[in-house]
Amino acid sequence: MPISPSSSAQAAREVVAHQLRDLRRTAGLTVVELAGRCNWHHAKTSRIENAKTAPTATDIRLWCRACGAVDEAEPLIARSLHAESLYTEWRAQVRSGLKALQASEPRLFQDTALFRIYSSSLVPGLLQTEGYAAGVLGISARFREVQIDDSADAARARVNRSQIIHKPGHRLVAVIEESVLHHQICDADAMAAQLGYLLTAGALPQVSLGIVPMAASPRDQWPRETFHIYDDRLVSVGLVSARVRITEPSEITLYLRAFEELRGMAVYGAEARALIVKAVEALR
Repeated sequence: MPISPSSSAQAAREVVAHQLRDLRRTAGLTVVELAGRCNWHHAKTSRIENAKTAPTATDIRLWCRACGAVDEAEPLIARSLHAESLYTEWRAQVRSGLKALQASEPRLFQDTALFRIYSSSLVPGLLQTEGYAAGVLGISARFREVQIDDSADAARARVNRSQIIHKPGHRLVAVIEESVLHHQICDADAMAAQLGYLLTAGALPQVSLGIVPMAASPRDQWPRETFHIYDDRLVSVGLVSARVRITEPSEITLYLRAFEELRGMAVYGAEARALIVKAVEALR
């Protein structure tokens, strides 16, 4: 069972914090003594050791120097930077507009041979039509109070990015909950177009689209947070406040296991198409 992605990022921070605390204790320094040597308030030392404040590179260098462990500084700085990269606030990501966000990390998409996506809430971005994507991104822009609402341009950019699955050497395995088909994210016409596209895309040889029926019983997995797996090297999880990037092999293994169990619960082919057609009919 995957652990909470936000706890994954916090756990990475805590590893650094505990190593710094162990250095202080090994040096025989109290919290106050270390703070004095670093020329900051002792409360800062406590916040860093309890992973409430992320140390800067300068903080870590001063800390290691105070403990007589200068050689430990650079490895700790690298671990700290990795921990902070796991958890990226959406507010920072959308600062330049939603269109720019769609164009971020182009190498990640180009270098990924196998995209595995599980979604409990939305049609995956790689299978979205422009009208549906505009609905999704419009909701996001309003909720996040984005200063530059370029959701229409961002929708076109998202559809352009999804062309990667039509290029040789790329495959998509997507698993969605049946409820995704009934969440009306956009107007009825755009929603019908999106569902129609799923019928077409699901028949492509490079695409596997599985749908977990609402009536599936008993479930091996309850509906999970939406997550994307890029080959076997990265898991990206979207939270309300942030995007979490998971690179720890043991955690990726858990997500792969969850994905396979969810995939095993899904229906495909004619059964999946019947669920999509049922959702189209419900729009009338």
